[in-house]
Amino acid sequence: MAETPEVDIKKQFGLRRILLPVLIGVIAASYLLISNLNDLRYVAADPGEGTHSWVDANGNGQVDYAIPEEFVVSENGQYSARSFRDILAHQDWGADLVIALFLALLTVVLRDLGYIFRIRHLTDGKLSWRQSFDTIMLWEFASALTPSVVGGSGIAIFILNREGINLGKSTATVFVTALLDELFYVILVPIVILLVGSDLLFPATWAGDSWISSSVKPLFFIGYFFIVFLTATIFAAIFWFPEKFKRILMSIFTLRILRRWLRRATRVGDEVVISSEELKGKSLRWWSTSFGVTFMSWIFRFMTLNFLLFAFVSDFNQLVALGRQLVMWVIMLISPTPGSSGVAELALNSFFSDWFDDGVTLFLIAIMWRLLTYFIYLFVGVLVLPGWLKRTAT
Repeated sequence: MAETPEVDIKKQFGLRRILLPVLIGVIAASYLLISNLNDLRYVAADPGEGTHSWVDANGNGQVDYAIPEEFVVSENGQYSARSFRDILAHQDWGADLVIALFLALLTVVLRDLGYIFRIRHLTDGKLSWRQSFDTIMLWEFASALTPSVVGGSGIAIFILNREGINLGKSTATVFVTALLDELFYVILVPIVILLVGSDLLFPATWAGDSWISSSVKPLFFIGYFFIVFLTATIFAAIFWFPEKFKRILMSIFTLRILRRWLRRATRVGDEVVISSEELKGKSLRWWSTSFGVTFMSWIFRFMTLNFLLFAFVSDFNQLVALGRQLVMWVIMLISPTPGSSGVAELALNSFFSDWFDDGVTLFLIAIMWRLLTYFIYLFVGVLVLPGWLKRTAT
């Protein structure tokens, strides 16, 4: 006797089939975390306790604590190799530090609450609070597992559709989410540059290489104006001429050199037309609420690092810290690694090393920052995924 589709779906998403990928996910996330905890960083040692000496391997005249080649074994060295575990063990956890770390954790919670409210608002209340929570956590989980340059938008459409949101509304929701995020960035960057200037926002060196550092500024502005162009194009296509945009896009991709991407371009054109239909008639209040929540969520996203810096740096400019993160975001956006792994840590070291006398504190901040903005979603994702698969199977 043939099984019904309902029985087949339940079998496909049964507990046994879910446990293996979840177990693999937990092991992978744990491995990444443990490897970071055991990562070595060279730090200034107390007199008589040094195990390494500094050699200016790259010839830049600066001690680059994150570059192993800068240090050689020496009995009378001034530096020693320490892991994050060692740094944690010797850290003085005073009340001020604990409060600042609590505020950093609070920004993560508030950011996610904002995203949860926004996805529920954008779907006009069709998602429950539980569904909205699962959607955001799995969206973040997908983003953490995919290269930043790819993003998790395609997976987000699948998640929303599986939650019972029709394909048109799912597509429109993801498009609007991307548009609001880009709009926040487009607006905030010139405001911050106007307030603090651009000279304070770019690193003096990038992993000890001044040539790479000098290329960060033009790369940032190229990336920023590309985002401006992309945002303006999507905005105009959705709200003014969706059909014309689709025809133009398809005509461009019929060129021989671009023909291999014609199917993908056609799908994008269809999504723009669908989104345009779904978004017609939305009120000013609907849009202002959407952007207001987006603005607050992104501010909390950046304030996570600001509070971590505040925990360890007594005097720094909050706006400069925010501006440097805006620049870092473009660098991380084009990262080919999942969740910008490696690139994010390297960027943090390059952009904020001038605020620290040695690499110990910055290394500590980097690990905490990634714990709160990256690793947390790997673990939450593998916890949410099994229940979500079972709940949405039928």
